[in-house]
Amino acid sequence: MDKLPYIDLINGDIPPWVMRFIKGTGKAINRYRMIQGGDDILIAASGGKDSLALALALSIRRKWLPVSYTLRALMINWIEHPIPEGYREKLKEYFDALEIDFTIIDEKQFPDSFNGDFNCYLCARNRRRVLFQKAEETGTKLIAMGHHLDDLVETTLMNLCFRADFATMLPVQEFFDGRMHIIRPLIETRENITRRLAECYDLPVVKPVCPYDQTNVRARLKPVIQELSHIDKLTREHIYAAHDFSHSVMDERWNGETKEGI
Repeated sequence: MDKLPYIDLINGDIPPWVMRFIKGTGKAINRYRMIQGGDDILIAASGGKDSLALALALSIRRKWLPVSYTLRALMINWIEHPIPEGYREKLKEYFDALEIDFTIIDEKQFPDSFNGDFNCYLCARNRRRVLFQKAEETGTKLIAMGHHLDDLVETTLMNLCFRADFATMLPVQEFFDGRMHIIRPLIETRENITRRLAECYDLPVVKPVCPYDQTNVRARLKPVIQELSHIDKLTREHIYAAHDFSHSVMDERWNGETKEGI
């Protein structure tokens, strides 16, 4: 079956299930005050289905609100595992259609500081380092990542089962004494929604090469969570609700600044 053009969604032809996805993203944003008027947000665009769905939701939602915020997107292209050249233009066209400034930067996935070591933790830390550096250069305080509900559940089980710690990724995570925050607007969205979006619409999804994509602990937990969901279909939501995220609610801001800052 041919995929539908994503430009239909941008032009307002939005089916009910996509509308629920966008509004659900908005509920999570409002619950934790992730985005407020005047904010400048840098989207961490991996090129995968989740970050492209996040960009779509934030762009369409922005059209509906009485407040404005700025969206920019940054993709880190690993030199050792680059994306196909044709996707550079496809991604640029996509973000242009969303009215989001888009930049691709080429970086080393295995920097010399790793001393030959490589694992999922080091890769994620390296990506975050680059994001923080680019955000600091532009004075950006909010970095939006495409982590969804399934990511939160997997992280919870990893910490609980292998580290004896009931902890997980946060909807809003503070860094550098509050100078920067990572926000996760899709934190209440199931992965099957972003997957369906990529299957139904011609999003320019490009999956960066990962040597551990199918063998890491996170990938091995997916079928476990699926089995638990056969027992109770709300397993993911129950695990989410078991956490206390009251400390993740951000301060009120005016034109991107905290009340204290003003």
